[in-house]
Amino acid sequence: MEMTSGWSLYIIIIVVVHIVGYSYLLWSTSKMKSDGQKQGETTGHSWDGIEEYNNPLPRWWLFMFIFTILFAIGYLVLYPGMGNYKGTLGWTEEGEWAKENTAVLEKRAELFSTFIDKPIPQMIKDEKAMAIGERLFANHCSTCHGSDAQGAIGFPNLTDNDWLYGGEPDTLIQTITNGRNGVMPAWGSALGDDGVKQVAAYVRNFSEEGQDQDLVAEGKGKFAMFCVACHGADAKGNHLMGAPNLTDTTWLHSFDSSMIETILLEGTSGKMPAHGDILDSGSIKTLAAYVYSLSHE
Repeated sequence: MEMTSGWSLYIIIIVVVHIVGYSYLLWSTSKMKSDGQKQGETTGHSWDGIEEYNNPLPRWWLFMFIFTILFAIGYLVLYPGMGNYKGTLGWTEEGEWAKENTAVLEKRAELFSTFIDKPIPQMIKDEKAMAIGERLFANHCSTCHGSDAQGAIGFPNLTDNDWLYGGEPDTLIQTITNGRNGVMPAWGSALGDDGVKQVAAYVRNFSEEGQDQDLVAEGKGKFAMFCVACHGADAKGNHLMGAPNLTDTTWLHSFDSSMIETILLEGTSGKMPAHGDILDSGSIKTLAAYVYSLSHE
């Protein structure tokens, strides 16, 4: 992106004035003293009987300053630094990055070539692919799912083969590429406090005995009215909608009764960010293969 001509001219003037000014200052302060003035001129400063003389710079120091000025002029001729002037070499940061990035992509393509064309169930047998996938997971996924991929409250466990959207290879690739947005609507106003307790008891009754059967019976009817559209009549969930299976002991948030009631009252939402703009297709497939391997031999 080029700057305006006004800013470009302003920068050119600043740079040229500085170089000319430094050159003149160096010349004016480096004139050698005459034989009749061996000590040079004094600056007028005196302290404790010691006077400060305005003697010229040592020659080696003078030559060093001259070299830096000549180096600056040569640099500004070859490289950008004078407003919109591109330099005779045509060097740009973007071009340098593109060249380095091309070299990295070529090397990575060579590395991936041994396994990237295999189906994911075969890729998980390749140690090199799994090592790369593990590093990709650590960089992009471990913050939410944990370094052991066992998740946390609100973040799915990826090692148990219990999936919100399905754990097939193509589904994993789609999830990593496009992300997911899960929403559980709030039902507090529709169910009321008593209805919330009844539905919570009905849901808990699938995987834990000892629930109040009167609440379970009432909750069953309300579940059929408000919940089956997403979770299904058998409460086993729906991968197309990301609705979890409520009949097992795997819970995204918590199996605690108060948590179930809170979610029914207030609803909840979750977002899996898309990585399609961050990772290329080869990296996404390798990462999907690693995730697939966590729950498959």
